[in-house]
Amino acid sequence: MNGKISNPAQVASVLRYTVTEGSMKGLGVIDCTNGKIRFLINTDKACDIMQLYHEGENISFISKNGFTKREIHFLNRFEGGMLYTCGLDSVGGREGYEIHGTFHNTPAEVTRCEVGEEGIVIEATVRAAALFGKNLVMKRRITSPFGSCSVRVEDTLTNESYREEEYAILYHVNVGYPMLDAGAKIEADVLNIRPRNEWAAEDVGNAFKMQEPVPCEEERCYFLKLSKPEVSLVNKTAGKRFTLRYSDKTLPHFIEWRSMASADYALGLEPASTELDGGFAYRTLKPSESVRFFVDLTVNKI
Repeated sequence: MNGKISNPAQVASVLRYTVTEGSMKGLGVIDCTNGKIRFLINTDKACDIMQLYHEGENISFISKNGFTKREIHFLNRFEGGMLYTCGLDSVGGREGYEIHGTFHNTPAEVTRCEVGEEGIVIEATVRAAALFGKNLVMKRRITSPFGSCSVRVEDTLTNESYREEEYAILYHVNVGYPMLDAGAKIEADVLNIRPRNEWAAEDVGNAFKMQEPVPCEEERCYFLKLSKPEVSLVNKTAGKRFTLRYSDKTLPHFIEWRSMASADYALGLEPASTELDGGFAYRTLKPSESVRFFVDLTVNKI
């Protein structure tokens, strides 16, 4: 107990509401603040993180689509967001599957939403199931201690069916302006970098350097092998460092998505269970078997 605090809302709070108009009409939101950061959770989209703010400044990339509850074509619906969880049926673009899978579009059942002694705690369940088919259950736990500059997403995926099931997962972490800006640089212990295609290979020397937006610039992707599961974007002009840490034993692959296009200006930092394209491969869970993942998002002043 702290005798200086009359109500926990003085230092941290969670508010739940439903948006009533516009393209976001009907979306359920959990609005969390802990004194240093504020983050919005989308309960209609797997309890993914819509936006992250550090001391009032935006960190995340939000596409021109904005947020919507409507189930429309991926390119018209993809919002970016601070965290967009891809899977469990597919990640990337594969014939016969929705781009980046269907998990993100599954509403979550929120089972806990409070400010407790440990800070902000949100717990939810997302189920991917089918009659005569799979029964994969994700237990998601989102936490942020009082006064911290970080938020952690911990996921436990369990196979509740009576047969072996396949899964793939990718955590699409998206950084946007003003955290993303010309002169900002990626810092990581990179052992190897492999461009996704010839277009990416042409600019591999600048893969970790952010530039000014270029009209109609095509996106570039790089597959990175890291010596430790930690990647930062450092913006000295803004005086901030954004750091992603993750569970590399269950997310052994890492992709950098770099879009320097005007109005589609984004950086994706993406730990995954699989490679993309020809390297795509499912992992399996036996009946009642579980696997755990986590991602930590932290913003610090420099």
